[in-house]
Amino acid sequence: MDFASVTELYPDDQWYRGDVYEQLTPEIDQVQIMQMLHASLDPRTVFSCFGNIVGQHLPLSGVQLNINQHQFAWGRRRGIEFQRSVEEHQTKYQFIYQLTQKLSAADVKKLKQIEQLMIQPLNNAIKYQAMSNQAMFDDLTKLGNRHYYQQAIKHAIARSERKLDDMTLIVADLDRFKQLNDNYGHQIGDCMLRNFADLLQNATRSTDQAFRLGGDEFVIITQGDISAAQIICQRIIDAAAEDTQMCRYDVKCSLGIAQAQHKVSADMLFDRADRAMYSAKAAGRNTYEVFSH
Repeated sequence: MDFASVTELYPDDQWYRGDVYEQLTPEIDQVQIMQMLHASLDPRTVFSCFGNIVGQHLPLSGVQLNINQHQFAWGRRRGIEFQRSVEEHQTKYQFIYQLTQKLSAADVKKLKQIEQLMIQPLNNAIKYQAMSNQAMFDDLTKLGNRHYYQQAIKHAIARSERKLDDMTLIVADLDRFKQLNDNYGHQIGDCMLRNFADLLQNATRSTDQAFRLGGDEFVIITQGDISAAQIICQRIIDAAAEDTQMCRYDVKCSLGIAQAQHKVSADMLFDRADRAMYSAKAAGRNTYEVFSH
């Protein structure tokens, strides 16, 4: 089931030219189009391929698609707006096309054909991405999980050695977390873990990566030297002290810092940051320490 509507945008825009589109477009080769659309399991790549294919057959300058919580865009948002709503298997696909000229009845028929060919590979790619995210991200906190961290830290160390950039690792641990679970139950414990994960995301920069390895153990891969990591650690401690939920249950954290050095493995770097974190706990908790030889 589908419907469509047309709205002309920018009618006086000099970019708009009806004679740009060639009427003699090739016939649709469904097998070739299916092969092209199924070639990738990245949703945005599939949609980009769809835009290119439609652009080869129809006077298209851009297209957007809304499907559930997903949004995709290709090309430019200029020209005649043409909307189509398609429903397949109780899922609604809202297409918004930008055209260089209005579509004929034959054009609309061709567009429907290409849309139908795109829906299955796009859904496959969306499902694959969701499965990949489950394998790489912690379900409770939405941070990267241990598997993701193990890949990321190897890449970060290699990048640091290749470009001679500073890189540090921060290990963070909630203080007396077992006692919190024993006193208030795992539901409150889970709430604190989610809260702390959000706090880490807000305290770190876009170039940093935060992960939950399990339990109340978190790590942050930081682009920068010890001083940069210290700023982040202090920011985390200050934010925890101002967080309503963490204050309510008296939840604090201890952190350890270690800087990557030449020929230091990922395991060795983690061990150093972990030892620094335990030094912070020994120093009274709710603080950070830097690894020193």
